[in-house]
Amino acid sequence: MLHLLALGDSYTIGEAVPPEQRWVEQWAGLMQAEGHAIARPVRVIAQTGWTTDELAQAIIEAEPIGSWDLVTLLIGVNNQYRGRDLENFRREFNTLLDTASAAAGHRPERVQVLSIPDWGQTPFGAACGRDLSQVGAEIDAFNGVIAGVCGERGIALLDITGLTRRHSADSRMHAEDGLHPSAAMYRLWAEALLCTGKFGRL
Repeated sequence: MLHLLALGDSYTIGEAVPPEQRWVEQWAGLMQAEGHAIARPVRVIAQTGWTTDELAQAIIEAEPIGSWDLVTLLIGVNNQYRGRDLENFRREFNTLLDTASAAAGHRPERVQVLSIPDWGQTPFGAACGRDLSQVGAEIDAFNGVIAGVCGERGIALLDITGLTRRHSADSRMHAEDGLHPSAAMYRLWAEALLCTGKFGRL
């Protein structure tokens, strides 16, 4: 039986969709269909609006978080949205990876990071009045930090940013709030993780 811990923000908690339609639960279901025994529901430590430091504090408050077979991390969009510093993000993201690795028994091959989606490519983004080319560039910069850190540490990174951009014109991919992904978009993330993520080869 594999036990999964998912760390993150609104994208992990599944804001605007039922809990069973979160990408982590859909991914767990796909893994079960492949013959893996996955403990359900997935343990989630995430909250809408959290930045890296807020997630880190929540993990401290939840301690001991125990030992897990698989740990995912998706964080950073709120750092970008609030205009946080990239170098500070790098430090805090590294600390979160330390925590994720420890929770996975210090096995980096059991940690999976997902990139930050481009919220500018949503109905909310189109109506928010911000420079969306700048938003996209900032998200790319944060994702660049994530890619660099993951590369240095040998931790798998799944690019879901491209999926959010490629399907941005499809209304079915957006939740009713116009900002967060729909269950259909989360399905694409889950399928991508199953096909390309390290967890799909366990």
